[in-house]
Amino acid sequence: MHEAGTLTRADLAEALHHQVGLSRADSARIVEQILKEMCEALSEGQNVKISGFGTFVLRDKGERIGRNPKTGVEVPIAPRRVLTFRASQMMRDRIVEASALA
Repeated sequence: MHEAGTLTRADLAEALHHQVGLSRADSARIVEQILKEMCEALSEGQNVKISGFGTFVLRDKGERIGRNPKTGVEVPIAPRRVLTFRASQMMRDRIVEASALA
């Protein structure tokens, strides 16, 4: 289904096509619609939770002082909003189980 350890939109659409039996075009549209809905929710400040998979959480980070590692000069880092992902316990268990089999 996918190579080099990267799952793509095309891979997701292809999996829908094979496992659910939708046409390739319908599968691609569904994948795009799901991603669009997630992006819109996140851009509106909502968190996105997918049961059994994980939660995408928006966090506001305050201003802080950073340091250029090359020169050592201190530089202020502006406040910003960041997106984090927290895997569900079920997903973590699957990852541990898969790595134990490898």
